[in-house]
Amino acid sequence: MEAEIESNSYGSFKLWSELELEEFADKLVFKSVESPDQGFCINRFDGNIDKLDNDIGEGPSGSPKVSTVYGVAGTIRLLAGTYVMVITSRKEVGNYLGFPVFLVTSMKFISCNEASRNLTNQEKRDEDYFMTLLKTIESTPGLYYSYRTDITLNLQRRCKLAKGWESKPIWKQGDPRFVWNRNLLEELIENKLDEFIIPLLQGSFQTGELKLKDSPAIIKIVSRRCTRRLGTRMWRRGANLEGDAANFIETEQLLEFKDRISSFLQVRGSIPLLWEQIVDLSYKPHLQLINHENTSMVAERHFNDLLKCYGGCIVVDLTDKHGDEGMLSTAYEEEMQKHPNVRYVSFDFHQSCGHGNFDNIQLLYDKISEDFEKQGYFLLDSEGKILAEQEGVVRSNCIDCLDRTNVTQVGVHSYLAQKSLNSQLQRIGAISSTESISMFSEDFEVFKTLWVEHGDEISLEYSGTHALKRDLVRYGKQTLSGIIKDGISALSRYYLNNFQDGVRQDAIDLICGHYTVSRIRPSPLQPKAIDTLSYLPIASALVIGGLAVTSITLNQAGRNAQQYLSSVVCAGLTAGLMAVVKANGRQICSRPRLCGLF
Repeated sequence: MEAEIESNSYGSFKLWSELELEEFADKLVFKSVESPDQGFCINRFDGNIDKLDNDIGEGPSGSPKVSTVYGVAGTIRLLAGTYVMVITSRKEVGNYLGFPVFLVTSMKFISCNEASRNLTNQEKRDEDYFMTLLKTIESTPGLYYSYRTDITLNLQRRCKLAKGWESKPIWKQGDPRFVWNRNLLEELIENKLDEFIIPLLQGSFQTGELKLKDSPAIIKIVSRRCTRRLGTRMWRRGANLEGDAANFIETEQLLEFKDRISSFLQVRGSIPLLWEQIVDLSYKPHLQLINHENTSMVAERHFNDLLKCYGGCIVVDLTDKHGDEGMLSTAYEEEMQKHPNVRYVSFDFHQSCGHGNFDNIQLLYDKISEDFEKQGYFLLDSEGKILAEQEGVVRSNCIDCLDRTNVTQVGVHSYLAQKSLNSQLQRIGAISSTESISMFSEDFEVFKTLWVEHGDEISLEYSGTHALKRDLVRYGKQTLSGIIKDGISALSRYYLNNFQDGVRQDAIDLICGHYTVSRIRPSPLQPKAIDTLSYLPIASALVIGGLAVTSITLNQAGRNAQQYLSSVVCAGLTAGLMAVVKANGRQICSRPRLCGLF
């Protein structure tokens, strides 16, 4: 099948896969290792880019520092000049339609501007903060790309594009929703450096082999995170006024068997209403709906976009029906009654499938099976002829739309993917009409492992930790080691949500172009009343000190009444201090500085 796809000219445009980087004092020079006369340079005095010519010569400092990089992911201009992001190491993780796919394993920003700048003291502090954000961006997980083809388009969309699209530069082929570094590519695009422009996809790429009665098949899971409202777990909730849902993701399951290839799509994202969940030192912060005159327009725009991209839509709401989540779910259901062209199904996953009762997902499937089967899947024969099309998509959500707390999202996604996979395998003759993938223990284990690893990777990108309760999806029960790992991850999430994710959110907003650095803009570090001050070290020291003193006085309280009274006073002061800290939790926690919630 791969050879057939390649013969159909998919991915005929090719990027340079290995570059020599020469760092002069006055410029950076990038040359293709395969074709040294192809390249470009960046002037370190003004950040301007020029194509390589025979007059480049050496810089004033003589011999340059030479290294090898595997791609240029883009440039960004800050207050002190321009920085270029390069891929310093990569790992081949499989192929997409016959072309190699790579995972970025390390990258770094290089300063292109070393000329002195007349920055004010405030601008120097701002630049230091922006540099901190660049360091955060360098460790971004789950970035994938190919030198030979675009991987942001799903199979059905790319097969329905006009003939000849595959001969265009790769950056022109893709779906801009899923190009993670689209904002960084602007200057490279303006200078028409098409052979050097690498679109990066953030998400997951998993691949495995099924044996199937000695008739091998390849299964792949490709997830694509949308950049329109990308963010961290707590700081990007709901949707914006344009209808872009927070942390929207498209997941494609591909099946390659002999001379045929099929594709099945699902999507998920935050509930497309205006709502927030601001961290305040609580383990589970309070949810709050935001009253706005354009709330109905938000949901309408979101689903119009889905219908345009995917056809029909089944909305599966997996949130709890109690407390804050119940309030949000009720508002969502009331809003969906205004959209008769979209089917809305509410399913309390925790109540129905809690304690490992995954078989109860069948109750959800029974509700949507007729419409789900009508949506179908996409299927190509060996000659590239379309045999079947997917005519709609399931759009699911819980509260943590990319996470797998209580296995809500991935549990349902993998179940629907399994149902579709069975239909595909039966149609192409890999199994009989009475068989299913679950009857082949080794193959079913491969299938479950792919979905577990996929969920784990997405969770790491979204929450900063590995997924919770991953053993429930894989084994159907929790193990002791799984409980311990979940406890560690839960504590890590609490720390990250409260004390790190504000910076991470700023890094995301900077890289996606939601915030543009400019000397005429107000400083993001200007004091904004109390919430810009970091009270965490002081508050922590006072609370811990109070607890320690209280503990000491309690141990000595039996000796006399005065010590007993002292211990009571210390305990009261400590409790009061803890109450003050909790009451000011929003000011103590790390908050984004660059962009608002919407």
